Amino acid sequence: MKRLNITVIGHWGGYPKANEASSGYLFEEDGYRMLVDCGSGVLSKLQNHVLPEELNAVVISHYHPDHVADIGVLQHALLIGKFMDKHISTLPIYGHKADPQFDKLTYKDITKGVAYDPGDELQVGPFTIKFLRTDHPVECYAMRIESKGHSVVYTADSAYQESFIPFAADCDILLCESNFYSGMNGKSAGHMTSTEAGKLACQTNTNTLILTHLPHFGDLNRLKEEAEKEFNGTVILAKQNLEFGI
Repeated sequence: MKRLNITVIGHWGGYPKANEASSGYLFEEDGYRMLVDCGSGVLSKLQNHVLPEELNAVVISHYHPDHVADIGVLQHALLIGKFMDKHISTLPIYGHKADPQFDKLTYKDITKGVAYDPGDELQVGPFTIKFLRTDHPVECYAMRIESKGHSVVYTADSAYQESFIPFAADCDILLCESNFYSGMNGKSAGHMTSTEAGKLACQTNTNTLILTHLPHFGDLNRLKEEAEKEFNGTVILAKQNLEFGI
């Protein structure tokens, strides 16, 4: 695999729907495999695509359970793999240090927590990552992930904010949270509506909007329809095992 390929491992907000997973996205290019967020159920579903020991890096947006709940089980999967004489290298897990949970990213010689500086670019394998502080109840960072002239912007968890516009300008794919429907107020919870996601896609001149971090109520197709009223490009609802390449 030589092009940038992204697989949705989990896309639910808060907690996973039965037999699915909350936030987790697998980025692959030139044989390098980077997992962005590792929420509840992600490790189980990830193994349909790669084995735990085949991961090269993990990057975490913030420490709410629906984004980090499976870090511990990933660590134990690697530990058990080592007992089974698999070749297990220390896996770097990148996260910010503003939360004491950062310390849990390091486990024996299995994983190593690596602090990223949100003000600097981070190079992870073939990927260059830029960060933006989001509007969320805890410190959380959106990511602009670039490689070979292509870019994917992952909003992580956030209410709508104007600073997303320059940050995500002209990205190929906007992987945008949409935890609320049009007309609802998600700001106090630190989340966006479908209308705000569509508006942001239009403002940033993205090619494709993928709605993720989806709610557990209502008709999800409404989210797509509402976003399409604001954005004339391609709008896709995230779903488990969805793959897209650029």
